[in-house]
Amino acid sequence: MNRTPVFVLTGFLGAGKSTLLNRLLTDPSFAGTAVVINEFGDVALDHDLVHAGRAQVVRTTTGCLCCTDGSDLGTSLRELSALAGAGGLSFSRVVIETTGLADPAPLVNQLMRDPLVAQGFELAGIVALVDVVTGALSIENHFEAAKQIAFADRIVMTRTDLARDPASLRDIDDLRAQLAALNPAARLADANRPGFDLSALFRPRAYAPASLGDDVTGWLALDEAIRGEGHETREALPFSRHGGRIRTFSIVRERPVGREALRRFLDLLALSAGPRLLRVKGLVHDRDEPDRPRVLHVVQHAIFPLTALEAWPGADHRTRLVFITDGIDPEPVRQLFEAALDGRPAGQGRALETLARTLRSGAARLARALTG
Repeated sequence: MNRTPVFVLTGFLGAGKSTLLNRLLTDPSFAGTAVVINEFGDVALDHDLVHAGRAQVVRTTTGCLCCTDGSDLGTSLRELSALAGAGGLSFSRVVIETTGLADPAPLVNQLMRDPLVAQGFELAGIVALVDVVTGALSIENHFEAAKQIAFADRIVMTRTDLARDPASLRDIDDLRAQLAALNPAARLADANRPGFDLSALFRPRAYAPASLGDDVTGWLALDEAIRGEGHETREALPFSRHGGRIRTFSIVRERPVGREALRRFLDLLALSAGPRLLRVKGLVHDRDEPDRPRVLHVVQHAIFPLTALEAWPGADHRTRLVFITDGIDPEPVRQLFEAALDGRPAGQGRALETLARTLRSGAARLARALTG
C-alpha cells in the first residue's frame, strides 16, 4: 500500500515557518498539499497567517503537539485520511508546521511507531528553519532550538538578506559552522540565496533517525520510555517539556489600533522584558486602514515592521496578539497595552513598574531554585 509522505516543518519561535509555508502553497506544483498547523496558546491565529489555495486543506490544532504526546497529530492525520477516503478531498503530501517550542521526539515516534498512523502515512523528512538574527541566541538559551536542528535532515537559514555589513556576514558564517557542528548529517541551505530550491525540501526521501547521531536515537528512546510508563496525556505528564517558566497568553481588542501607539507599546515592552519576550505575533485592526489588517511579528529583541494583508482572512476583525514568554506575568502586559493604546502615560508608568517587580521576583525565585 502506498503511504502518504509527511514532512515536519519546525524551527524555533520566529524562524519564519509561516512565511516559508506561504511560499510553498503558492507554488502550483504543491496544489495537493494538506497542512496541519500546530499552535501554542489559547487563541488560534497561525491559520489566519497562512494563505492556502483552493487545492490545499489546513487543519489547525491548538496546544503543543509534543505536550499532548502526539495524540492531536494522530487525530488530525486520521481525519484527513477519512475525508480522502470519503472523496471529500485529495492530497499527495502532508506538511506539519509545529510550534516554535516543539520537541521533535514525540512527533517522530508518533509518525514512525504508531501503527494507526503508519497505516496511511510515512515520515519523509524534517525541515528546520533557523533565523540568522536570533538563531545563535535561541540555540544558546533554549534546548528546544538545538533539538529541532539535531532532528532535521534539511536545515534552512532565514533572513540572511538582512545581513549587509561585514560583522553580520561573519555572524552568518559562525552560525553556519555551529549548525554543521550540531548536525553534520543535514543538508544546509540559505532561503535567500539565488537558486534556492524550495520544492527540494519537500521531496519524499528516507528519513532515518539513526543517521543523525546517537543524541537523536537516545532522545527517541527516552520519549518512548516515558510513554511506556503510561504518561499518555498532557495532564498526566510529570513534567513540562518546555520548562515551568514558558507561558503563553493573548490580548484581544475590539477597537481599532493606531500604529504609533502600538509601536510605543512594543518598544516599552521589549525594553522592559528583554530576551524573556520570546515571541509576539498577531493581526492588528489598523485604525487608518481598517480593511487591510497588519501582521505583527516580534522575536526576542527584534521588532519587525508591520506588513499589510490585502484583506481580512476571516470574519473576525479584532486585533489579536499572542505572546510566548519566559516567565512574564500577563496582567501588567495587558495593562501596558491598554494604557499605551489609549494614550495614558500614568497608566503606562504603573504597568511598567508592576512588570519590573514581577520580573525581579521571578528572577529571584529562579535563583533560589537553582541554588537549592
